[in-house]
Amino acid sequence: MQNLREAVEMRNPPKTGTRAFRCAIYTRKSSEEGLEQDFNSLHAQRESCEAHIKSQRHQGWTPLSALYDDGVFRRVNGPTSPQEAAG
Repeated sequence: MQNLREAVEMRNPPKTGTRAFRCAIYTRKSSEEGLEQDFNSLHAQRESCEAHIKSQRHQGWTPLSALYDDGVFRRVNGPTSPQEAAG
């Protein structure tokens, strides 16, 4: 799905003269409750942020394809960002 989004963005670049902004989406859940569900609050947060970034496309906003999800289970299973992995 990430490749499809990137392909769409390449076909619809921001208008010439618009400054480009690459937007990272960081999602966080502070408890384990509900993380086992197929669709949880991390997914809802991501969808909301993606919709907002899409609404600002005319200003040159584009989402990064990297996932920065900070759920409790991720803390147990490994780093959630390059900085955390290095750290």
